[in-house]
Amino acid sequence: MAKALFGHVVAPAELRVAEENAVLRARVRRLERELEDLRAQRDAVIAHELFSLAGDSVEPALA
Repeated sequence: MAKALFGHVVAPAELRVAEENAVLRARVRRLERELEDLRAQRDAVIAHELFSLAGDSVEPALA
């Protein structure tokens, strides 16, 4: 009767796997955000370097 009230009883090993899965998913999300930030920083540095190399003579490429 108690099982019917609380639903399927999950084995402790299954709970541990589910918890580890949740932790790993959170870590992946954090690493993906960090990767996006690093790529944005890299792109900003590259853009700054290109503008500094061009100096004052910045003109459209097809001019």
